[in-house]
This record gives sequence, structure tokens and C-alpha cells, in this order.
Amino acid sequence: MRSPFIALLSLRQRFQLPRILTGLIVSMVCIASVISMMIAVPTRGRAQANGGFPKKTGVLEPGTQHPMSDLHPDAEFPVAGHPDWLGVTDDALWVASSNVNHVVRLDATTNKPDVVIDIAKPCSGLAVGFGSLWIPSCGSHNLLRADAKTGVIQATISASPADSEGGIAIGADSVWLVTLPAGDLVRINPQSNKIVANIPLPKGSFNPIFAGDSIWVSSNDGNALVRVDPTTNKVAGSTPIGAKPRFLAAGEGSVWVLNQGDGSVSRVDATTGKLLATISAGIPGLGGEIAYGGGAVWATVFGFPITRIDPATNKVTQQWTGDGGDSIRFAHGSLWLTFLTGAKVWRLKVPGT
Repeated sequence: MRSPFIALLSLRQRFQLPRILTGLIVSMVCIASVISMMIAVPTRGRAQANGGFPKKTGVLEPGTQHPMSDLHPDAEFPVAGHPDWLGVTDDALWVASSNVNHVVRLDATTNKPDVVIDIAKPCSGLAVGFGSLWIPSCGSHNLLRADAKTGVIQATISASPADSEGGIAIGADSVWLVTLPAGDLVRINPQSNKIVANIPLPKGSFNPIFAGDSIWVSSNDGNALVRVDPTTNKVAGSTPIGAKPRFLAAGEGSVWVLNQGDGSVSRVDATTGKLLATISAGIPGLGGEIAYGGGAVWATVFGFPITRIDPATNKVTQQWTGDGGDSIRFAHGSLWLTFLTGAKVWRLKVPGT
């Protein structure tokens, strides 16, 4: 098919149209073409801009959304690279920055970064327990144990994280990490730093948490929350939840799951395994995290750095939009939020906390 622009040039030459008039006609054709292409983009094409997931809308109830510019950090910690995973101790937070191969301690008293641990591509979460910081490494493909105050490496354990977006948990006198995409949950004895059990899981289950005397693992492939009994080292049940579940938090007697597929949050009873609520948050997509503290559940994704859920009503009560986000914790009386693409961590006092 002949280009409309070539056709216009032919008309100009044939009828000797003024150059300015021809230019105006060309501009109008360009605008019409762009509008036509925008209208023609299918819904699936728009979804691909969010990694193939539905568009992030957040919660559209009036008065819920606020710009991040409304919040003013009490402290801002510069952290080189892409600060991501957070781990809480009694006087600090640790933050991992995989692309620059280190984990940094953020002092909660001085509001300054201090100790730096060199780790090859720290990933798959941070856990604090038994006086140590537990750091999965996607670079050396093992699990590092470091002193939670000094950062001195205490042990190297042959347990490679199965997925960079996985997790690590402390509970039942053990450390828990998924080491194979096919589903292998390992149980590590912190006294010997040895693997003492391997528990088969459904394929695509990566993120564990301890709650209600059980280990719970989200099955990203199976749209379920898998329950493991630490007394038998066997799967004890499975609860169907939202689409593509990933990150977990424990609080108010429940396990809270951020579902990447539809941007909802599932609430599961940590004693019975019953699905108690599915909370629409409008924050689908890769990345993100969820945490509990200060009487609320907090979720983060790019574009919507903070979403606050009230456990009493199972509803989103506040949501902040803009830059920042990807890992979140409530600790030391504050909300801590990484700004992964901004090389910093914010310490925030959020209204109502």
C-alpha cells in the first residue's frame, strides 16, 4: 500500500500546493495515525507493559490514594546499588544490594549506615535469628551466616537459593530455605549449621515463613499456600489463594500473601489454614514485598510504594503512589522502605502509626 505521505507529496507537485499548507496536512495525518495506533493497541499489549500482568490501578476508592511527596522521611540512608531485601535486628536493619555484592547495616539509633558485608549477589531475602544474619547468595550459591551485630562471617552452608525472588525463614528452632525450583525445602540446624531435612514441595514454591507452629510456603506456580509440619517434616496441607502468590508476612494470627498475578492480598488463618479474606489492592506485577507491624499490613510494589491494610476490616485504608519501593518493614517505631532504583532507604513516620 502506498504511503499517505508519498501521496501528499504527489498532490503538492500536481497542484502546486504551498509548502506550508502541505506541512499542515502532513502534521494532521501524523496525529491521526498516532491516535489510530493508540486505539488499536489491544488490552494484552497494554498488560505487557507490566510484565504481562494486569495494569496497576491501586485502590480507586476516593481519599485512599496519596502522592509519595506527602511523606517526609525522618531519615534517608544512602545505599549503593539497588537496595532490596531487609532484615530487622534489635537495634538496626540490614539491607542487601545484590548488584554491588554487599549487605549494609543501618543503625536505628544514629540513622547512619555503618557495617558492610561483602557477599556475592545476596538474594532471596534476609533472616535474623540465633544471634545471626542469614544471607542467601545467588553468586556463590550457598547460605552465609554472619554475626548480627558485627557482620563477621560465622559459617558457609551448602544450600543454594532456588530463586532470586525467594525467601528464607526462622522458626521451630531451625532455618528454612527452598533450594530447588522443583521444590526442595531444606531445614538447617543452627547448632551444627547442617541440613537435617529435605522436604519435597510443589514445583514453583519458593517463599517460606513461620507462623502458628507451621512453615508456610507460597506456591507461585500452584496458586496456593503450602503448609509444612515441622514435627514431621512433611507437607500437611494446601490452601488455594490468589494468582501467582509470592511474598509473605505473619501477624494478627494470620499469614498474609501478596499475589503478584492479580495484585490482591490473601489472608490465611495460621492455625487452621482457612482462607479468611481476599483483599483487592490493585498492585499486580513482579517484585514487591509485604510486611506486618504497627497494627497494619504493609505492601510495596513499583508505582505504589506503600499500601496499608487494616487487619480489623481487611481493607486498604491508605495507598501512596510515586517513586520508591520494593522492600518494606515496620520496625523501631518506623516504616522502612527501600528505593531500589534510587540507591537509598527511607525511614518514615506514616500518619496513624
